[in-house]
Amino acid sequence: MPSYVITGVSRGIGWELLRQLSRDSSNTIIGIVRNKSATQAKAKEELPERTNIHIVQADITHYTALKAAAAETATITGGGLDYLIANAGLVSTFDAYDPIGILGQQPEALEENLIKCFKINTVSNIHLFNLFMPLIMKGEVKKVIAISSGHASLDAISNLRIEVASLYTISKAGLNAAVAKFSAQYAKDGVLFMSICPGMVDTGHFANATEEQLKGLAGMLGAFARYAPNFKGPSPPETAVQDLVSVMEKASVKGGDGGSFVSHYGNQQWL
Repeated sequence: MPSYVITGVSRGIGWELLRQLSRDSSNTIIGIVRNKSATQAKAKEELPERTNIHIVQADITHYTALKAAAAETATITGGGLDYLIANAGLVSTFDAYDPIGILGQQPEALEENLIKCFKINTVSNIHLFNLFMPLIMKGEVKKVIAISSGHASLDAISNLRIEVASLYTISKAGLNAAVAKFSAQYAKDGVLFMSICPGMVDTGHFANATEEQLKGLAGMLGAFARYAPNFKGPSPPETAVQDLVSVMEKASVKGGDGGSFVSHYGNQQWL
């Protein structure tokens, strides 16, 4: 009866992870969110029969709240944890449409947004991993998964000349490095740490983009089409999560996956 902690389950990939993994009534699903009451209401309305879902309130940027969430999780599971999925994060709008040289024309805004991305996407997850490691060490499966992004692939940036999302990319690259460092420490204990990119997923991020902003994405989307001729656009969360879970379940320390950064295909093919 595996147990899962998933951060950021109120919507998007996090909600879909909660929805799919809770189908098996033998799974224990703990979702960490900032707004507990709203997420509980959503789960009660959309997944009314699933008593294996537990919603815990914590803002991942608040260390004491995460510490309390770890303690509450231990109470729910009896002290252990099989899977920790670090899904919560910030996708910045400030850097979504312009290259870093243009962003540099607003130095104060650049610094503010980079620090915010780094705190949420990198530092907060380092605290998350450290606080939940005692539970993972008592679990059976011992897997820690960070939801990353193909934007953080240095080869992809260079080869496809992706100019946008620079601050988000920097923070996700930092997350990948942290995952590799945790793996270096804990692989000997049988704990799998790895980063997985779910692909380009339709979570409504660009729904309110202006025509001018969309022009800033044209170059990236054109590069994507050349890189992966069969790419038809963002995949729905349902498909993305199916692929992500498949990679997560197949991966292992013995298989050499510790500290790796892979796509939803389990390799370095990002689209």
